[in-house]
Amino acid sequence: MNAGNDHIKLTYREALKQAIREALSKDDRVFLMGEDVGRYGGSFAVTKGLLQEFGPERIMDVPLSESGFVGAGIGAALSGLRPVVEVMTVNFSLLAMDQIVNNAATLLYMSGGQLNVPVVIRMSTGLGRQLAAQHSHSWEPMYAHIPGLIVLSAGTHGDARGMLLTALQSPDPVIIFEYTAMMNLEGTLPGHPETVNITKAGIIKEGKDISVITYGAGVYKSLDAANELSGSGIDAEVIDLRVLRPMDMETVFNSVKKTHRALLVEDAWGSVNIGAEVSARIMENVFYDLDAPVQRLCGAEVPMPYPKHMEDASVPQKEDIVAKLKKMLQHG
Repeated sequence: MNAGNDHIKLTYREALKQAIREALSKDDRVFLMGEDVGRYGGSFAVTKGLLQEFGPERIMDVPLSESGFVGAGIGAALSGLRPVVEVMTVNFSLLAMDQIVNNAATLLYMSGGQLNVPVVIRMSTGLGRQLAAQHSHSWEPMYAHIPGLIVLSAGTHGDARGMLLTALQSPDPVIIFEYTAMMNLEGTLPGHPETVNITKAGIIKEGKDISVITYGAGVYKSLDAANELSGSGIDAEVIDLRVLRPMDMETVFNSVKKTHRALLVEDAWGSVNIGAEVSARIMENVFYDLDAPVQRLCGAEVPMPYPKHMEDASVPQKEDIVAKLKKMLQHG
């Protein structure tokens, strides 16, 4: 849909599709493989129509064996191709952890720098559409823990459209997390795709009173909360980490030095998560710039419930972020 001024309005799902189409069009070495990506059009309809456009050698349906097809993607990358491997949900990626952790992440080191593994693995993550405990968790922290991987979080429409092409230029394995709950969310983007820097965090909204540091599904919720509070005299800065490994802490530290307060927001469980790591790094590096303790809003530490109201209650919502920010700044 045309939004005027050379901008277009599109859903997060369509932004992801545009990214895949552009990558396939620009480089004959790129192909997509995954469960139901071809004839079915993808479990979230992201790849609908791409099989007819590019054919079965570029859009490849695979057997239900995550270890098998992720391993095949790693082999293809070692052979000079640029595979994009789709894992239907992050929960299913556990079946391929041996391939990702013991092969993709380690081969460069174990070969003495001789073997690069330029594979991109896309995973849908987080809650959405009542998919319950086998399909809905936020396990970005697990992958951000692993040396040898580049771990990205597409928390905006711009990143959904732009991250893949940049990731495919990396000589190292890249994990891109995409967010189930955002698939139908509309956003406005420039008509022509922009280059995305996958080494830097993003400043989504500038502010002076407090830094809200988040990623993924937390980005738009935090932005909505910050915009709502701007009418109450609270000027919050919103930082999208975007790169979960290796993190761009310079942007985070500069923000905290400016606002002197930090709230970390994410859907993942609170124990041993991204927020815990960022909090520790803030304390280690810019402690004396803080006017108050760093605080966190995280997902409830339970398997993801099926009922909609419980699913919504299990992760921070805009209202929770608003209430927390007001409390931290002692407003009302």
